[in-house]
Amino acid sequence: MSGVTALQIELALRASIAPLQSLQVSNESHLHAGHAGAGEGSHWRVRIVSERMAGLNRVARHRLVYHALRDVIPQGVHALAIEALSPAEA
Repeated sequence: MSGVTALQIELALRASIAPLQSLQVSNESHLHAGHAGAGEGSHWRVRIVSERMAGLNRVARHRLVYHALRDVIPQGVHALAIEALSPAEA
């Protein structure tokens, strides 16, 4: 299975969650070498700041991100760390 790219994740999030004040996508796959599911482009960290997060609890924010990435995740995302904030929290 080929790895997912940061650009794929970024484009999916930008298309689904707007407006975005800030978006950082980091590949952390190298930190997980040697364990099950490890592979290039398999472990990601996303920090997203958007008005869409205002008024949502943590679970709802994560659901919003997972929904935006629903077509990307099956392509090889093994782990996804999410920090989803409203502009007031950032």
